[in-house]
Order: sequence, then C-alpha cells, then structure tokens
Amino acid sequence: MPQGILTTLSQSDGGYKYDYATVPFLAEVFKLIISGLFLWREMRTSPSATARITKDWKSVRLFVIPSLIYLIHNNVQFATLTYVDTSTYQIMGNLKIVTTGILFRLFLKRKLSNLQWMAIGLLAVGTTTSQVKGCGEASCDSLFTAPIQGYLLGILSAGLSALAGIYTEFLMKRNNDSLYWQNLQLYTFGSLFNVARLIADDFRLGFEKGYWWQRIFDGYSLTTWMVVLNLGSTGLLVSWLMKYADNIVKVYSTSMAMLLTMVASIYLFSFKPTVQLFLGIIICIMSLHMYFAPPHTLVDLPVTNEANPKTLKQVLVEDKTDS
Repeated sequence: MPQGILTTLSQSDGGYKYDYATVPFLAEVFKLIISGLFLWREMRTSPSATARITKDWKSVRLFVIPSLIYLIHNNVQFATLTYVDTSTYQIMGNLKIVTTGILFRLFLKRKLSNLQWMAIGLLAVGTTTSQVKGCGEASCDSLFTAPIQGYLLGILSAGLSALAGIYTEFLMKRNNDSLYWQNLQLYTFGSLFNVARLIADDFRLGFEKGYWWQRIFDGYSLTTWMVVLNLGSTGLLVSWLMKYADNIVKVYSTSMAMLLTMVASIYLFSFKPTVQLFLGIIICIMSLHMYFAPPHTLVDLPVTNEANPKTLKQVLVEDKTDS
C-alpha cells in the first residue's frame, strides 16, 4: 500500500496523535539493523567480502549528503499531508517522475533518446490519469482547493525525492563496495540526523513533553507501525535498485506497483474501477514499452538496397590486378 495512504490512515481527527518525526527515525534504525545483519552474514559466508569495504573517511563522509536530503524529504512528506488529502498528494507525487528524468540527465550525464523522454512524459500522464476521479466529485474538487502551502510542499517533496535518488545512485555505483556496507553508512548518518531533529524539537518545545526517547512510542497504533515498516522496507528495496539498476527503473517500478495496488483494491476493498484507471494503465504500459524496447521495434526504418562498400584491401587487390 502506498506510503501516502498509510500515513493518512494513521491520522486522527485530521492530525497525528504521535510525533511524526519519530517515524523516519525508527525507519532508519530498522534499515540500519537489517543492513548490519546482512553485512555480518556476508562477511561470514564470503572471505572476499572484507575486501569490498572501503574504510576511507573521504568516501564515508559522502553519505552525509543523501542522509540529510532523505531526512528533510521524509519530514516534508508528513507536513504535506497535513495540507492536502491523499489523492492530491499522490497526483503531485508524480512530479518526481519528470524531475528524476531531468536530474538523471544533468547530474549523472546519462543521455536519453527522444523516445525515452516521451516515455517518461507518458508515464507521468498515465499515473496521474489513473488517480484522477470524475469531476464533480469531492476528490476532484479537492485537487484545486488545497492551501498554497500544500502545493509548494508537494513540489519540494518531488524535487527532494529525485535529488536523493540520483545522488544515492552516484554513491552506490562509484566503487565496488558491498551494498550492505554502503547501506550501513547511509543509514547510520540517517539515524544520527533524525536524532538531531528530535533533540532540536525538544529544545524548541522547552522539554514540556519530556525527552524524545520517553515519548517515542506515544500515540502509536498498528497503522503507525505499518508506516514505519513500509518506509523502511521501501528504502532497502530502493537501495538495491540504485546499486544494480538505476533511478528510471525505480520510477517505473514504483509506478507499476501503485497501479497493481489500485487493481488489487478492486477485489480486496471493493474499490470501484474507473475509466481513468484503465486509461492510465494502458498509457503506462505504452510508456514502459517505449522506454525499454529496442528503437528498431518502435520505428519502421526504410530498407536500403545500397551495395556494400568495398574494403581497402579489395580495392588494392583490384588495382594491382588491372595493372
């Protein structure tokens, strides 16, 4: 289930009974523990794993930047959902598809063909179409009536998500270090930054609610824990994609997972499918084919009957024979 839906379900009376700054912290700790266990297992089962661990501080400190970006992004997500509803949040979230493509080209210098740019645009259109309900409904009206703060935070969230993903991919692929060692560095800094955020909140509130660790689980429900686990699990899966695939694959995976969730909701939650949903699925499938299919399967190239040019060796042999 998408993060936005779970986060909205965890609200009560339009707000959070728990301190939402604790959710990213617990998610970082969860990812840190899982990565540490996998690294320990890898080092025990593979003697060469130790050689894939770079302990140079110049390399380690680079993980400070994405950790800080993810900290800001996770908190911006919660702040955005206090101004807009889930439908509006998901629609604005599609902006990260386009921003990821732009940063993918600018920062990673990965050239995309015109067909691939068109495919990315179609993916954004398709996912947005699938989420827009019929006009005249409350959900459609809310898209245009949210406070300006909600739209600005939504745009900021999309930009931060793309920037964090692009920089993380750069770090993951810059050397042959173990994925779990790289995750351990990333999530260690992430946990530290989240602790700093919680301490800063304590000082800002004058410790009127006590120290952050004394109230860390206050107001938590089953849904809140699902938010933590979903956020943590998604982060681990994304790190795998950053290491062995790229950000565009991540964008497509996220979009397709969202569409599958909507289709599954038809059977699980009696969700009524709309024409927009089916149109969105068709557009996304077209986009998927356009981006990953070989160009010659998309465009019919004219067949030329030109004779093969002679090689230099053939020309020299013929000249020698004539003479």
